[in-house]
Amino acid sequence: QVQLVESGGGLVQAGGTLRLSCATSESIFSNNVMGWYRQAPGKQRELVAAITRGGAPGYADSVKGRFTISRDNAKSTVYLQMNSLKPEDTGVYYCVAARTMVTMMSGDWGQGTQVTVSS
Repeated sequence: QVQLVESGGGLVQAGGTLRLSCATSESIFSNNVMGWYRQAPGKQRELVAAITRGGAPGYADSVKGRFTISRDNAKSTVYLQMNSLKPEDTGVYYCVAARTMVTMMSGDWGQGTQVTVSS
């Protein structure tokens, strides 16, 4: 069973920062695109950011310039640095591993970590 363990969520005021982490096994990490989805209350899950095995990142327009995704190959961990947080960033954030960016929705998912941004 694939394990993706997220951490780093919490409550923060608007304008604040959080860093999410997602640790997994070396075999999963090295063979997959890694990404972060989020789901706000009453909304569908959306892809926030993803990073290829080679380290090329991609972002949703809503977070460009504020969020940074990175991967630490030595630790088999992917990070999401979130700056200038807004109330609309509130939601459950899920770490995802998939063979390609196109197949991320059907990849392996973590349990999620709650991010709450107060105004």
